Amino acid sequence: MNITTPLASLRTGAPETAAAPETFDTRELQRLDSAHYLHPFTDHAALRARGARVIVRGDGIYLWDSEGKRIIDGMAGLWCVNVGYGRASIADAVHAQLLQLPFYNSFFNTTNVPALRLAALLAELSPGAAFQHVFFTGSGSEANDTVLRMVRRYWQLAGQPQRDILIGRRNGYHGSTVAAASLGGMAGMHAQGGLPIPGIHHIGQPSYAEGGRGMSEAAFGLAAAGWLEDKILELGPERVAAFIGEPVQGAGGVIIPPATYWPEIRRICDKYGILLVSDEVICGFGRLGRWFGCELMGFQPDLIAFAKGVTSGYVPLGGVLVGARVAQLLAEQGGEFQHGFTYSGHPAACAAALENIRILRAEGLVERVAQETGPYLKACFAALATHPLVGHAETCGLAAALTLVRGKGAGVHDCAPFAPQQAVGMLCRKHMFENGIIMRAVGERMIVAPPLSITTAQIDEMAERIRACLDLTLDEVTARGWMA
Repeated sequence: MNITTPLASLRTGAPETAAAPETFDTRELQRLDSAHYLHPFTDHAALRARGARVIVRGDGIYLWDSEGKRIIDGMAGLWCVNVGYGRASIADAVHAQLLQLPFYNSFFNTTNVPALRLAALLAELSPGAAFQHVFFTGSGSEANDTVLRMVRRYWQLAGQPQRDILIGRRNGYHGSTVAAASLGGMAGMHAQGGLPIPGIHHIGQPSYAEGGRGMSEAAFGLAAAGWLEDKILELGPERVAAFIGEPVQGAGGVIIPPATYWPEIRRICDKYGILLVSDEVICGFGRLGRWFGCELMGFQPDLIAFAKGVTSGYVPLGGVLVGARVAQLLAEQGGEFQHGFTYSGHPAACAAALENIRILRAEGLVERVAQETGPYLKACFAALATHPLVGHAETCGLAAALTLVRGKGAGVHDCAPFAPQQAVGMLCRKHMFENGIIMRAVGERMIVAPPLSITTAQIDEMAERIRACLDLTLDEVTARGWMA
């Protein structure tokens, strides 16, 4: 069969009904995948050996694969399907827009109705209504590329072009394009392709479990923020343009900073006149129980990068909320900002975002995370922390992590870790996938970020499966002689 074979020929059963679910030729789909599809962040030789999991349907918090297995999506796609799968009204909004105006660009002094309506709505939702301007992109990576370009342009217009250094954090994640991957602090990404590009530097991450031994969390938060001031002084305050960070580090393993951290970061940025960028690609649109994570963490940024939850992943869309300090200078100084994308303000994507935000508001999903499901998930993960394999649990809204250890201790700094080469997190993830739950492994941290539409009963179901898979992992590592 060649690559033009229609999908219908890969289905081996009748159209799906409640009584007769649709079936697929999984082996043939895996063959096509291996032959033609290069996946992101994937060892393709290893994938070819085992075959890809083929996802064919989603509804609410659940996915179904081509073998008919129902799976709890504990990662909301990739931190993005905030309102859950199967929202017909989003599909209808996109369909209607595609019929009316499927696309037009935002170049050449032109706009479209969904884009301008979404820009106004985002200005309304922004923290303290302090962001009255939006620059649209197609993804979070493009949003952070835009941040870099916009920050450097701002300082050129301000008459300080020497301010071209941006500071990020080690183990932070801001995307995978050249500029975004440079802003992030992932060593594995930097090792491929000569990253970071010039003018990007990094400081340590505010992980109390990693670096706070002998300190209170509050004291550690101030100390970790102080690393930014140390780096500014090392590089020269007159050279530093901006600091960028996620309110809670997502891909780095759900690293939740102490409450003292972000206000001190803001104070340091103000002291040296540096722009502060909040990367809300994961944290925005309700993940932490507020519309934006910076609200929960108690700081006001100058720029906010967003994507993912703005459309719940139904259609790609990202952007940058631009605060008054930057927006006014860009407008007042005039001249062309030579940056943008074909799909900036794509009308169908903006239509999806408008309906997605309507759902978030109408169903009170952001408030529910803050008041009900977030606290409930915290309690469930606290119970999971009693498992012999778990050193400690951390949660913030509907983002949570369990740290796997070979020996428990009295506190987070007293546990015995597994050796990295044992890859216990990946062993645990294998058991999760085999038993109907998607939970991501970041080293030995097992993380979840389910759809915001999840119920407390579904959190119970998820926690029950997690515990069962922890038991299976414990049995395996014990048999290998890896427990302390």
